[in-house]
Amino acid sequence: MLLEALGSVTLGIALAWTAASRLPHRLPERRTVFAVGSLGALFGAFLTHSAVGPGHAVTTVVGATFIAVVALSLLLRPRGRLRRSAA
Repeated sequence: MLLEALGSVTLGIALAWTAASRLPHRLPERRTVFAVGSLGALFGAFLTHSAVGPGHAVTTVVGATFIAVVALSLLLRPRGRLRRSAA
């Protein structure tokens, strides 16, 4: 379980670094992005490990990666200005 958690956090940090370097104008500050990426991956590893049980390390890391990507996608801001109608 410890190696799964460490691998998941490492993957979360790598995903956060990738997102922060490719989309810096659409994300909040880097510290927030790295925290959300690593904590999202750690929560995903816990959730997946609880669902599938021990002995499924690859599945746990894949689930952790999925949850980290979802958490990071929630930080994205819209591309341009939002247009609201006067009506």
